[in-house]
Amino acid sequence: MFIELTNITKYYGEGESAFKALKGVNLNINQGDFLALMGPSGSGKSTMANILGCLDVASSGKYLFDGVDVFALNRNERALLRRFYIGFIFQGFNLLPRTTALENVELPLLYRGIKKQERKKMALEALEMVGLNGWETHTSNKLSGGQQQRVAIARAIASKPLFLLADEPTGNLDTKRSLEIMNILKWLNTDLKITILMVTHEAEMAKFAHREVHFLDGNIDPRYLANATAGANYRGDSALYADSTSKMDTAINDKDSALSKNVTTTIDSKDSTLDSAFKVDSAESAKSTPTYTAKESK
Repeated sequence: MFIELTNITKYYGEGESAFKALKGVNLNINQGDFLALMGPSGSGKSTMANILGCLDVASSGKYLFDGVDVFALNRNERALLRRFYIGFIFQGFNLLPRTTALENVELPLLYRGIKKQERKKMALEALEMVGLNGWETHTSNKLSGGQQQRVAIARAIASKPLFLLADEPTGNLDTKRSLEIMNILKWLNTDLKITILMVTHEAEMAKFAHREVHFLDGNIDPRYLANATAGANYRGDSALYADSTSKMDTAINDKDSALSKNVTTTIDSKDSTLDSAFKVDSAESAKSTPTYTAKESK
């Protein structure tokens, strides 16, 4: 199992006045899955998404990300996990307004310490994949809403994440642009084998996913409990992008196959280590890209 959430709770405040945002959630996500997370406002789905994206931690429970115990990591270690393995797409795009499309896509690659020439190459490939070839020098405030979301998707996939978390990716778009974005996400999942979790209020957009999980009052709606723990209809290969025919496939080498307990990485001293999940090779440069050993599929 790629992602396992067991008895996840999240409380805000203390004592009897504490607000229980999540009340013992159990959720499984297979590698290659495309899951739509739905529910009314205040149901807990956004809190769940924040925990899945390592932006927040639960009050109790267990979260395994490809075998790594996320809640056993400290803040810097979770940041490292986000940086190298998780991509984010936001409803509001979150682009730098006076920065070109290319520069926006390059930004997360800069944080990973990738050299300028390779960074530009990866960013251009990502922009081409979302249909923005020729728009590289346009600043984000000169792009339409649909184009801005395409830039945001390119930014999320340029670093070749294992897991893509999309929070209301079509919330600010009209129907035509929404369908364009959903077709891109579907292609990323089907062709590139990227595991996707999408938070959405839109039933039509949720139909693009393999399965839907609805939240209600801090837990999974009982009518969708089977969907929450079932495997996906489609299961990706254990080696990321192994069957992909896309252009980006040639840019991925064997060391980028998957996260595992035997992963070898180099990090800056301020990032600490990933304890039992990561082994640190301190002899390498702090800007080196981590190497991964694929974990056997369960």
